[in-house]
Parts: sequence; C-alpha cells; structure tokens
Amino acid sequence: MGLIHALRLGFKAGALAALLGEGGAVHADPLRCNDTSINEGDAKVWLIRSCGQPTVSDSYCARIPQPLPAQYGYPTYQQVQPVQQVQPVCVVTEEWLYDRGPGNLVAVVRIREGKIISIRYGEHGRSEPR
Repeated sequence: MGLIHALRLGFKAGALAALLGEGGAVHADPLRCNDTSINEGDAKVWLIRSCGQPTVSDSYCARIPQPLPAQYGYPTYQQVQPVQQVQPVCVVTEEWLYDRGPGNLVAVVRIREGKIISIRYGEHGRSEPR
C-alpha cells in the first residue's frame, strides 16, 4: 500500500469518526441572526423574531409514516395476533431560505408543526441576481 493510499484511508476514517462523534449523532450548526442563535427544535416564531421573514419560502406535503390502530380478525380456534399497519400521512413542511449576503452561505431552514427540524447551508450568497 502506497503512502498516498494510506493517507487517504486515514483521512476518510478520521472524517467519518468526526462526523459520527460520540453516540453517532450529527448536529447542525446553529443559524446566527442579529446576535441570536437559532437551533433545531426552536419554535418558528423565534426564527421569525430573530431573523425576520425569509428571502424565499415554500411548503409541501411530506409523507410521514404513521401507525394505524391494530386490526383484529374474527375469533377462531387459534389466537389471532394484531397486525401493525403503517399509512403515510401528509404533514405540511416548510422550507425557508435566508440569503445572508455576500461571503455567507445561504441557510435553508426546514419547519414542521411549528418547530425547526433542520438547518442546512448551501452556496455562498449573491449580491446580484444571475
């Protein structure tokens, strides 16, 4: 095995360990607005109060699997076990984009049921439209 290959493997293993951290959880960086930190789990109203209205927003129906009540068959000579069924349910999900200006990454905040469920960062903000 060459030195370059060994370095690549070591880098990949180190990067994976850093991503997984302790317990395997990966936490998003908070969104900073007006010296306030916005985190996953915060309320939508706190986001509006701290960061204002988004540059662009969208909403859609996210199909989330929800368990249905157990169904029982007619009694027979054998004990009938309930069957757990899952049905997708529409949960309104919003995505808000904050263009934080030149030199800053665009932030996309995903909101479901009034709570922030994710914060991710995209390309650098633009000072002029393309």
